[in-house]
Parts: sequence; C-alpha cells; structure tokens
Amino acid sequence: MSWKPIYGLLMFGLTVGNYFLGLALSRSTAHKKLVLVLTVAFNLLALAFFKYAYFARDILAEALKGLGTTVPPLAVQIILPLGISFFVFEFIHYASEVYKGGKPVTSFLDFALFASFFPTQIAGPIKRYQDFVPQLTNPHPVTMSTVEESARLITIGLVKKILFADYLAIVVHSAFEHPELLSSFDLWLAVYAFAYQIYFDFSAYTDIARGSALLFGFTVPPNFNLPYFSSSIAEFWRRWHISLSTWLRDYLFIPLGGSRGSALFTYRNLLITMVLGGIWHGAAGHFAIWGLYQGVLLVAHREFRSFCSRIELLKNITASKTFHYLSIIVTFHAVCIGWVFFRADSVSQAMAIIAKLLLIPSASTIPAWLLTITSTTESTVFLLLPFILLTILAGQLWAWHRSESKNIKPIPNWIQAVGFASAATLLIVLSPDFAPKFIYFQF
Repeated sequence: MSWKPIYGLLMFGLTVGNYFLGLALSRSTAHKKLVLVLTVAFNLLALAFFKYAYFARDILAEALKGLGTTVPPLAVQIILPLGISFFVFEFIHYASEVYKGGKPVTSFLDFALFASFFPTQIAGPIKRYQDFVPQLTNPHPVTMSTVEESARLITIGLVKKILFADYLAIVVHSAFEHPELLSSFDLWLAVYAFAYQIYFDFSAYTDIARGSALLFGFTVPPNFNLPYFSSSIAEFWRRWHISLSTWLRDYLFIPLGGSRGSALFTYRNLLITMVLGGIWHGAAGHFAIWGLYQGVLLVAHREFRSFCSRIELLKNITASKTFHYLSIIVTFHAVCIGWVFFRADSVSQAMAIIAKLLLIPSASTIPAWLLTITSTTESTVFLLLPFILLTILAGQLWAWHRSESKNIKPIPNWIQAVGFASAATLLIVLSPDFAPKFIYFQF
C-alpha cells in the first residue's frame, strides 16, 4: 500500500470474500461443490486478471493475425501486485481443506492475519492454515534461544542474498544479455551461476522470513532441503520450493487423478501439473516450456525406474553408491538445462543457449566474455567465478555431509560466534552498491 494504496483494497477484498466463502463452505451441504468451484474461480479470476491479461491478449492477437484482425490494447495498465501468486494459492488451499471437512476460521482477524502475515506474504513459503492458525491461540513463547535461532536464520539469509546471489547476478545478467559472445564453457559457468543465484536468492528469502516469523513466536516451515544433491528429478521437487511442490501435488495433481489410473493417465496428470506450475511462475512461453520440460523429466524418471525394477542386474546397479553419486551429477545438470528456459527472455534465446551448451566445451583459457566487460566489479566477479563456484560447492558438500551423517557433532559455540561475527563484517564491507530484488518477487 505504501507503493500503490489501491492494492490494499485488492488484498482486503480477497480476504473478505474468502472468509465468507469459507464459512459458506463449512455450512453448505447440498451445494458444497458449487461453493468450492465459485471460491476457486473467484481467486483464479483475480490472479488471471493481474497476471495473465497481457499474456492472453498477446496469444489472441497472434491467433487473429492470420485473419487480418487486430486486438485493441487493454484499456488499463496492469501492474502485478506483490505476492498475489502466493496468497491466492493460500486462499485456494484454505477453501479446499474446508471443503474436505476442515474446521473454518471463524475469527475474521485471525483469517486476515493468515493471509497477510508479512514475512511470508510476498514470496512464501505457502502456509497451511492448519499449521498457522493454531499458533494464534497458542503462540510459542519468544525465549532467548528463539531469538538466537531467528538471528541465525536472518544472518544466513542475508549472507546468501548479499554475498552470493547478488554477486552471481552480475555474471548471470551479463551472460544472458549477450550469450552469442560466450563459448560453450563460458555458458556452462553462467548456467551454474544462475542455478546457485536462484537457490541462494530464494532460500535466502525463506530463511529471513522464517527468522522474522520466529521473532513474533510463529514457526514457518522450511522451503528447501539441499535440492542440488537430489539423485532424481522427483527427489529434486521434494527438496526444492517444498511448499509449492506439495501444493501442486495436493491441489492439482491429486484432484486430476494423481497416480490412480494407468501409466498414461498418470503421465498426463504430471505433464498438466508441471506445465501449469511453469505458467504460475510467469505469463510467458518460456515458463510454460520450463514446466513441460520438468514434466517430461518426471515421466522419464518414472519410466526408467519401472524399467530398472524388472531387471535384476539394473536393480543392483541402481542401488550402488556409485550410481547414486552419478545420479546426483546427472540430475543437477538436467535441472541446470531447465534453468535456461526459466532465466531466458524467450524460448528462442533459451534454445540457442542450450544448443551452444551441448557443444564440446571451448579449451580457451580466457573466457570470451571478459573482453566485453568494462566494469572493474564485473571483471573481478567474472574472473573469480570458477573459484566462487568451487567454494560454494565445497560449502554445499559440507552441509550435505552433515545432513547425511548419523553422528552429527554440534559446532562449538566459539566457532559459531566467530563465524557469525565474520559474516556480519563481510556483509558490511562487501555488500554491493546495488540491490537486485528477490527473483520470486516477480511471481
């Protein structure tokens, strides 16, 4: 509202509408499904207007171009409200759970706070009302250990965002601005950089949101669990943007029929779910292709798993540690190729970049892109990129080792103190002069 006051009416209107529709759902018997349909339509229409009006107009204009018909421009300028994709999904979740028999929220104030809780409103995690609303009546006490944990989360989030994501953004922006100047090797470095930029950027927001919520006595679920150490694309989606993955599973994939039918029926549901998940991220063709690509990978994984389960030799091979580690590498690179569609400005640009990625890497020792960089900061970041990526990989391996270890020894307090003091110092000294917005703010 401080930026565009009228959007406060949007949030208020959706909150009031969903509050009374939720009560109607809980009381209705004969027309319960109709009320649910109206509630979902009410929310999706709001999302569609603000997020997909231009996209729909462009598709219609392209379709009518061959007939010699033009489509007039929209009469109003539509600016996407912050967080609309996230709080609309929370409203749909709430209605679906009440429809299934869940107890509605009778206090309007509690319901409004569920929707507008500031740490999670703009970019999640997508909350479940069964987890959040009880915390309003039985809040967690804010103790010194709570403050310590919140400070830890917020500090880690700031380090991820400011010291990693924002500097990697320099590489990514320059690379995707002029991919034609890059060799195959250079492009792979840029794609790796984006893979970690989006991970650090989004998981940083989640860490800061969780830490901020803790300061008020609220627990918000984690949204990431070392996703780049997944050994399959299915495992990746159980570790990446967990709140969205589970939302898509519970309120799209399962209602479509889930895995309850034939293999083709299941694959159809997977493809529909992931394409719609891609379009949720953005009203553009390259997001739809990204979703389709993820769906195809999930289908291929299921087919491969089914095929291996029928052959004893393959079962033994796939159960080995060597295969597990190779699977992590293959899955990571499959995800990276998908990120090209996600980050590119168009499908054609993404296809051109991928075509170049799949060539034999250049043996040049000096990246071609260094010749195009004029800023000292950018030159330094580009030059240090391989070392930055190796440092990140080492840190991720250490975190993965700790998560996999059965005998985790706590880090001594004095080491934690030195570490967080060093982090605070680096944040002050090395923070860039620019502040790129969080990637998921655009969704």
